[in-house]
Amino acid sequence: MLSRTHLSPVARPAYPAYRPFRVTVRRLLPLSPHLVRVTVTGPDLAVFGTTGLDQRVKLMFPLRGRLCEIGADDETTIREGAWYARWRALPDDERCPLRTYTVRQVRPDVGELDVDMVRHADGGGPAASWLAAARVGDELVVVGPDARSAEVTGIDWRPGHAQHLLLAGDETAAPAICSIVESLDGPTAQAIIEVPSADDILSVYPRGRSRITWLARDGGCTTAEGVRDVAPHGLLLTQTVRTWLTRHTTLLAGALGTPTEPDDVDIDAELLWESPPDPAGGDFYAWIAGEAAMVRDLRRLLRGAIGPGNAAFLGYWRAGRAEPQ
Repeated sequence: MLSRTHLSPVARPAYPAYRPFRVTVRRLLPLSPHLVRVTVTGPDLAVFGTTGLDQRVKLMFPLRGRLCEIGADDETTIREGAWYARWRALPDDERCPLRTYTVRQVRPDVGELDVDMVRHADGGGPAASWLAAARVGDELVVVGPDARSAEVTGIDWRPGHAQHLLLAGDETAAPAICSIVESLDGPTAQAIIEVPSADDILSVYPRGRSRITWLARDGGCTTAEGVRDVAPHGLLLTQTVRTWLTRHTTLLAGALGTPTEPDDVDIDAELLWESPPDPAGGDFYAWIAGEAAMVRDLRRLLRGAIGPGNAAFLGYWRAGRAEPQ
């Protein structure tokens, strides 16, 4: 009997949907005061999946200047999908941090992948610390889709045949929203993106009848005391979505399913990640992502108007809390 380390080509397991790619930084392009495009390169990116949309990937950042060994260069580990088990088996003080991002663009023909990262003011987390000191030539590991796999995963955008679409999110959701609206042709999409400042508004050109509305927190809001101040995170987005829903009640009627009072989500105790596994039915679909408390509030608004299968609610991050591993 052949051992697992000496499998014949015929007996080797198929490529898993996700696998590690060892890459180096090729470019660092500041898009705005708070957004940086990190372009990485590596020979294995020639087989990186090209589905796009809101495709999730994980970046593994160095710990004390070194990347831990998870089998990114080992064909057996890649084929068996054993990288995560190897990562989990490492001692806590040797396990490099993983953080989730979305693909902005991939160019397999030249071995390049773009990931847009948010530059946070506090700079305290591993991703923010890495970004603050990043240089061309730095090494990373990207865990992402393999185009040779028969399975496509990491995609939560499932509008089915809906022709009327709503996308809403903060700056962390901006890369996914921009990627989605650039891919649309037939449907009509309204995208609403809240960013820290007016200087963070990007030049993005939706296709067809779609449009993007940008909301800048430094544009301010009026407090209960009548004072003009910088808007707190999520306030402008929630207000704008509420107004949009009020003005488009006819579109909401195109969503199949019975609106229900949603059960509350304790974002301090659990991850808010509600992604219907099947494509939406009906003519309306919503995709909401960003800070979990903001997504929870928008979920309350939408779930009272449409059925649960017609919307995805994705808590990308929680204010003041590290991403669960």
